[in-house]
Amino acid sequence: MRAAQLPGDHPIIPPPKIGVLLVNLGSPEAPTRDAVKAYLREFLSDRRVVELPPLLWQIILRGFVLNTRPATTAHAYRQIWTEAGSPLAAITAEQARGLSFGDTVIVDWAMRYGKPAIADRVKALKDAGCQRILIAPLYPQYSGATTATVNDRVFDVLKQMRWQPALRTLPPWHDDPAYIEALKVSVERQIAALSFVPDTIVASFHSMPVSTLEDGDPYHCQCQKTARLLGNALRRDLVVSFQSKLGRAKWLEPSTEETLARLGREGVKSVAVVTPGFAADNLETLEEIAIRGRETFVEAGGSDFAALECLNASTESMELMHLIIGRELEGWLPHS
Repeated sequence: MRAAQLPGDHPIIPPPKIGVLLVNLGSPEAPTRDAVKAYLREFLSDRRVVELPPLLWQIILRGFVLNTRPATTAHAYRQIWTEAGSPLAAITAEQARGLSFGDTVIVDWAMRYGKPAIADRVKALKDAGCQRILIAPLYPQYSGATTATVNDRVFDVLKQMRWQPALRTLPPWHDDPAYIEALKVSVERQIAALSFVPDTIVASFHSMPVSTLEDGDPYHCQCQKTARLLGNALRRDLVVSFQSKLGRAKWLEPSTEETLARLGREGVKSVAVVTPGFAADNLETLEEIAIRGRETFVEAGGSDFAALECLNASTESMELMHLIIGRELEGWLPHS
């Protein structure tokens, strides 16, 4: 029989929770023109992503980009789409499921553009009792167009809350020894499984406008440092390149497409491409590198080509994420 609650008694209040929100770039909801158009509209309207004068860019975006690019991009997505949906979203969800920091921590995930939206997941964590939340943008190298825009969106969400949770943000880990070791193990394991030994290893990073470097963004320097440290760990010289250029402005070079074509023309017969700027495989790795990159290299005279997987939810990836996220949770987690 349930005891009657006496005046002055208070119901048992569960202990506060701690939230961890993994955030990656985003994907359309489906590999269709309309879904891609909605995704690109949100993505390319971010002032952090495109830093042209807003009025000028909106004319270009709405008058040209959104009328031409969605069909091509939707075709590319259809080549990599899975039963679980977008590879990027599916892998990010798997990474979140694979992380555990005890009963007091709730690990969730979101996309900066598209769904699940940051606003929805931050609110869900708050409603679940999380009074402290660690935001983990899944970008090893920092850039205003990636890490900063995730944090911006989170701060915008908190502006709408009367009772805000305490907040921490995960710093970049481009030169963390544990990250370099995880990359080394992953690259060596995948190369050992190939039917050939690559003459050259290309480290391809997402490109950025040169103006971001000139304005003080550390992204380019952090990419170069990651490549140098990984090359040292592998005891091989890596060829660094940059992919996914958008628009006519000058972007970081050399481009990956031009690099693969040059290597093929110069007589290099076998190449492996690693993409250390991505925590999970996505359109840029699975279609741009694995499909179009292969075609470029072979047409230029190459023969053997391998697009190495990102760390994804591999054992080395989950150990790395547990380490770098656990480090940022120190002082919040209860003592065992």
